[in-house]
Amino acid sequence: MFRAPVWRAVAALAVIAISLAFALTTAPRLGLDLRGGTQLVFEAKDSPTVKADAAATDRALDVLRQRADALGVVDPTLVRSGKKRIIVELPGVLDPRQAAEVIGRTAQLAFHPVLGAGDSSGVRDENGEPLRLGPAAITGDGVSDAVEQSDPQRGPGWWVRIDFRDAGAWQRLTGAAACEPQGDPKRRIAIVLDQEIISSPPLDPSIPCRTGIPGGGADITGSFTHEEARDLAVLIKGGALPVPLTLVEQRTVGPTLGAAAIEASARAAVAGLALTAVFIVAVYRVSGLLAAVALACYGLISYAALVAMGATFTLPGLAGFVLAIGMAIDANVLVFERAREEHGSRRGLGRALDLGFKNAWSAIADSNVTTLIAAGLLFWLASGPVKGFGVTLAIGVLASLVSAMVITRVLVHSVIGRIGPRASGLASQGAMRSWLARRNPRLMAARRLWLAVAFGLAVMAVAGLLVRGLNVGVEFTGGRLVEFATSKPVPADVAGQAVARAGFPSAVVQSTDDGVAVRAASLGLDEVARIEQALAPHGGEVSKTREEFIGPSLGEELRRNALVALGVAVAMQLLYLAIRFRWTFGAAAVLALLVDVAVVVGLFAWLGKPIDGIFVAAMLTIVGYSVNDKVVVFDRVRELWTSRRGFAAAVDGAIVQTLPRTVNTGLGALFILVALMVFGGDSLRDFSIALVAGIVTGTLSSAFVAGPAAVVLARFDRRPPAPPAGRTAPRDRTGSGAVV
Repeated sequence: MFRAPVWRAVAALAVIAISLAFALTTAPRLGLDLRGGTQLVFEAKDSPTVKADAAATDRALDVLRQRADALGVVDPTLVRSGKKRIIVELPGVLDPRQAAEVIGRTAQLAFHPVLGAGDSSGVRDENGEPLRLGPAAITGDGVSDAVEQSDPQRGPGWWVRIDFRDAGAWQRLTGAAACEPQGDPKRRIAIVLDQEIISSPPLDPSIPCRTGIPGGGADITGSFTHEEARDLAVLIKGGALPVPLTLVEQRTVGPTLGAAAIEASARAAVAGLALTAVFIVAVYRVSGLLAAVALACYGLISYAALVAMGATFTLPGLAGFVLAIGMAIDANVLVFERAREEHGSRRGLGRALDLGFKNAWSAIADSNVTTLIAAGLLFWLASGPVKGFGVTLAIGVLASLVSAMVITRVLVHSVIGRIGPRASGLASQGAMRSWLARRNPRLMAARRLWLAVAFGLAVMAVAGLLVRGLNVGVEFTGGRLVEFATSKPVPADVAGQAVARAGFPSAVVQSTDDGVAVRAASLGLDEVARIEQALAPHGGEVSKTREEFIGPSLGEELRRNALVALGVAVAMQLLYLAIRFRWTFGAAAVLALLVDVAVVVGLFAWLGKPIDGIFVAAMLTIVGYSVNDKVVVFDRVRELWTSRRGFAAAVDGAIVQTLPRTVNTGLGALFILVALMVFGGDSLRDFSIALVAGIVTGTLSSAFVAGPAAVVLARFDRRPPAPPAGRTAPRDRTGSGAVV
């Protein structure tokens, strides 16, 4: 009896100490949406000679890494995703045109002899004059180094110094050209990049015929700026990519927007944690105060686990971190409510608390498994920052188990014998439980009415889809979304006219008090600059704060993955519940879950809110939360259902007994979500609206959809109720009982 609490306390102290050490010594890794920069996603395509497999993509990744390093980007991140995709993160690079042009150019480099002036169909040089070129004498693989240089003694300007691997090839090429007379185009060497002449310098008169330029080096001169010379050197030195790359996704976020997101998330976390702490202390008194301390430890453990794993903090990830604070009180509420029930059975406070932890474990484990399923699907099928939400949510679930089942238990056990039952907060049944006990409502008597109301809500949601349609974001449709900050408000009609004059009359334009958002399918980088100029006369100082590009193939893939994620989530929840309980319980829970999802999607259709990756993250969270709630109810049904007590009566009793837990848990999450809604900005505000609607609907559907549906479906499952938990049939004794 003594060792378990001691070792539990030692384990809690060890976890807190290790977490504190990681939190103080390891800096968090911020995603580009928090620190500003550009993310590019390239997809490798097959070339006539090379198949775009994992090996070819790895070789292309090496070339891109050389280019990113040569650009001087601080702490660039380049990783291969799957077999054919490369994710490039460039912190501080806010010009996507420059990033995509330099990093992602195919860069098929070659040095050609000039055979003479060409006709109108010939390749044009840097001055626009057509030239006729001979076969390539040196390819990009023959270049060993290229660097931009300047020298005040040679005059102003920059040039590019090139060194060749085969000095003889360069000397033969220049020696042949040096034999041509001055002014003849044949005396030039054409440097061709991606079938475009980037430079065609004539040879100096001092170079002798047939001798050429010895030493295997040369300078490309011209009216280069420093940036132009550097970019040219990067492309030449990087060499040719083994396979062509296509830009399929691009996101750019300004640093001020990222700093504002961090500040907003921090305010939401502090406000949500404070509201949750006040609420749980008001309901459970000293036990609630100790649970609030454990919640603070939970935040520390979650943060330390994320930084120790090297996880990247993204804006959705911060939302998941804040949301998990509210969900972390679920286990505490389950334990405390169960302890109240046990104490009501005239057990001592310490014994009631022990039984509360023991009997609540089944529901806690089941409900957390459902949330982990949703988090795993997010990490598996989502892309970009939404993966961070899945990671954060999973870490939060595991940390909440440690917080509730270890830290809270140690703290409460350490003081429970020193305070009175009233101060503990566990002796009284609570106002809600007492009111329900007096009224003893028979909800299942009107089960057909509740199912009819649920059907009506689903019909209204479908009507929203048919009448208003879904405002599907650029993430699923493909195209480009650009957000501009303006120093003065621009009315929506004025912004729309300005964008139309810039050449995009069909673009979707949204205006707020401090900015304009433009979305269009065929919006290029040059057109973005043109729109910015068109908005300047109306918006004063205009600056681009966020840009997002999704290629059509990637948009289709993300849309397909979102549907697969939701479908797999529902199927896995049904399978898990069927294994853990009965198939009728699983079917009833999934039916209620479909009503929850339909109501939230219909609400977003009626409100015209965007459907994007953040919304999918919210929906999967709703799936986990909703099934979590049903698991708690059905776990209690399994306890109450006996052959002497009918199934409908067991469902009524389970709903009444678990309602205080459901309401308290829901309020804890709602405090966090309201804080996110107030402080979190536009994207997190929509995320919060979806979750608020999902939590309210999920709480109600447990009692008014899942319960009635389980009663209706019970006629198809004739198996008798399981024996009460903790009771086993007596064993038959055989033999004499003698010890031999």
